Amino acid sequence: MSMYQDEFRRSIDQPEAFWADQAKRIPWFTPPSTILEYDEAGHARWYVDGELNICHAALDHHVEQGRGGQPAIYWDSPVTGGKRTLTFAEMRDQVARFAGALKDLGVEKGDRVVIYMPMVPEALVAMYACARLGAIHSVVFGGFAPHELAVRIEDAEPKVVVAASCGVEGDRVIPYKPIIDAAIEQSSYKPEACVVLQREQHAAELGAIDHDWTALVEKAAPADCVPVKGSDPLYILYTSGTTGKPKGVVRDTGGYAVALAYSMETIYDVAPGDVFFSASDVGWVVGHSYIVYAPLLRGCTTVVYEGKPVKTPDAGAFWRLISEYRVKSFFTAPTAFRAMKKEDPDATLMGQYDISCLKALFLAGERLDPPTFHWLDDLMQVPVIDHWWQTETGWPIAANMHGLEPMPTKAGSATVPVPGFDVQILDRQGEPSGPMEQGSVVIKQPLPPGCLAGVWRDPRRFHSAYMAAFPGYYLTGDGGYFDEDGYLFIMGRTDDVINIAGHRLSTGEMEEVVGAHPAVAECAVIGIHDALKGQLPVGLVIPKDGFEGDEVALENELIALVREKIGPIACFKQVLVVDRLPKTRSGKILRKLLRNIADGQEFGVPSTIDDPASLQDVHEAMMERQVGAAHEARQV
Repeated sequence: MSMYQDEFRRSIDQPEAFWADQAKRIPWFTPPSTILEYDEAGHARWYVDGELNICHAALDHHVEQGRGGQPAIYWDSPVTGGKRTLTFAEMRDQVARFAGALKDLGVEKGDRVVIYMPMVPEALVAMYACARLGAIHSVVFGGFAPHELAVRIEDAEPKVVVAASCGVEGDRVIPYKPIIDAAIEQSSYKPEACVVLQREQHAAELGAIDHDWTALVEKAAPADCVPVKGSDPLYILYTSGTTGKPKGVVRDTGGYAVALAYSMETIYDVAPGDVFFSASDVGWVVGHSYIVYAPLLRGCTTVVYEGKPVKTPDAGAFWRLISEYRVKSFFTAPTAFRAMKKEDPDATLMGQYDISCLKALFLAGERLDPPTFHWLDDLMQVPVIDHWWQTETGWPIAANMHGLEPMPTKAGSATVPVPGFDVQILDRQGEPSGPMEQGSVVIKQPLPPGCLAGVWRDPRRFHSAYMAAFPGYYLTGDGGYFDEDGYLFIMGRTDDVINIAGHRLSTGEMEEVVGAHPAVAECAVIGIHDALKGQLPVGLVIPKDGFEGDEVALENELIALVREKIGPIACFKQVLVVDRLPKTRSGKILRKLLRNIADGQEFGVPSTIDDPASLQDVHEAMMERQVGAAHEARQV
């Protein structure tokens, strides 16, 4: 690993010189002279005096360099039967016109725009149009319920909401406009306008503040790129917090652009003209980084897929896309392959397609469990690369540096820290852990370019959530260890955020919804292991004294309530009514112990428990209702 070690050490020992070199990958209007500085709180700020526009760097620049006729986007939608190709020149022109339309609605540099759209090319057009104006976009996943959208509108205070008339999930058409209207009604902050892309699957009825996308664009003049500082915000992306209130992760522009360009070459090993396919959604950080921005910054073609890994139409969907669009590098979540394995265990459908173009398969979003790794490793003729990162970091923290120096893989490991990330393992006292010793995974400051610049409108939460636990370090919230070879193993979350099919959702948020039911006295929501989705939530509920209703009816009401308030994406389908919950004497619910029981692990009675019999009661209830592998758990 000599090449990797040299690069990594330079990035840690000489961060300013290292990232000054990497900044040359980006076409700046004004190159930065100050590479790294620290704010009053001691947090790193990159390229503060440089000027650029990420839309220019990803679109206009490539057109100017003669790449205008190359496809920028392949859109493939088996759920609607649609396919489109947009070249770099076509994409630039559509973005400039839509930016002009937003400008006509009063959107200026620093204004916020909330985007609520499915996987259509116009979602990318809207994101780049915001960036072109220097406006800050906040994309909200189209599967979220009105309450979740309202929370984000209230926090971001967007001047405009951009939406589609509907989304398509399998054979279901989901109208978006009623969701948006309900969200705006619930929000104390009211946007000035809403732009609606009408889709032929369902036309929305427009109201007083609504504008038709097509009509608005037809009368708009193209807008030029607005220069922004390297440290100016590009977007806000909300991630679940353990308090139930989402955190608005703020991403800067210059550092993000540099980090993405660096990663496309050194991690994903793609060159201008290559095709890159990330099977995610623009509502998630993977979509922001590796569908929308990174591929086009690198001059690659990105695949925008409106479909699922299975049932659109079958478990061969990904293989078809790789073959049809000659994909060189493919990136998705392990849960997608677990779904494919369930339906096509021997991957017979893969044999129908020529995927010889594929050179590497990347997985992230959740831990790549060894059984899935081995299934893929036996199946594929290319490297299967697990890598680890977060919404907050925006790009990989640890990876196999496939484009720099490929390394042997180890099942269960994300390989090694990426240059720029000084990853360490600390015990509870903040002391370094040795090889094979588990602890909190932290990153020593300064964080490299591309990582979160703060929490929107809440600097105290930024510090308390990420920087306070271990001064001088960023707390990832994950536990793990290094082995003797320096390979990093991430073992799971140390907080109460669960990972459902690669999507991080807060159990605290679900508890707020469940606990609001008038019949519920107390509740706990835990994440338990699921072979397909990684984790699934289970609710444990204590009814109020005097409750005489039907327990089954109550459980169904609570499931429906979470679906309404958070959305189907929560996969909240199992509730147990219990008499008591195991707690410490101070009143803290022993959630980790509950998870261990549900996952079939041995469990003991901790000395801090207030009522030891409560453990047995919950254990028996879980076994009776067949929760997870609770039948295998035993007291020791």
